[in-house]
Amino acid sequence: MRHTALSACLLGAASLLAGCDALGIESAVDVAAKKEAEGKAIGSACRHAVRSIEDCFGGYPRAGKAAVFAGWKEMDEYMRENAIVGMPAEPAPAGAAPAASPTAPDGDKAASASRNS
Repeated sequence: MRHTALSACLLGAASLLAGCDALGIESAVDVAAKKEAEGKAIGSACRHAVRSIEDCFGGYPRAGKAAVFAGWKEMDEYMRENAIVGMPAEPAPAGAAPAASPTAPDGDKAASASRNS
């Protein structure tokens, strides 16, 4: 009787632990693989945007440096082999604020236009 109860408890615990994937609980291995992939993606995007590896490290301090460097290096090799030109992002003008749209104080553009006519 005691052996049967112990077996039932172990079987129940094993089935609950096996269901962790169904609950969306990520294992440490999955989390590490995801961080590695994200770091490589960040590094390759930085290289394609013609950013130095130092700028990439500074811009993404939470990403793993080894993964970022691996992605940057892989993209560098790929771009050199295939004669791909990088696509630098255009820097925003210093001190430029987003353009405000002309609206009436209550936010109605049509009412503002009809009042001004």
